[in-house]
Amino acid sequence: MYIYNVTININETVHEEWLTWMETHILDVLNTGKFISAKLTEVLVDEEMGGKTYSVQYAANTREDLNDYYEKDADRLRIKSLKKFGDQILAFRTELKLVKEFYPTNVSN
Repeated sequence: MYIYNVTININETVHEEWLTWMETHILDVLNTGKFISAKLTEVLVDEEMGGKTYSVQYAANTREDLNDYYEKDADRLRIKSLKKFGDQILAFRTELKLVKEFYPTNVSN
């Protein structure tokens, strides 16, 4: 599994509007058919530059799905975001490859 992570810092003046808009945007990304799920999380740090910071993690089954998203959908969806919020948001993207998941085991005391 591959995780496409987008970390975004949002100016306080558009924070609530952005948060509402993101629900639609995340569904637009998922509806490309390249990802199987998404998680929206708030980053719990105080930013020197101010604002609020969030991370969106999109899960893709294969590297090919992720590459296909970049080739066919990413630019179009990024432009929508820039047109709406411009310099009120700052985003950076990272890719992660899931190596292994671990879960707690039930151990009797």
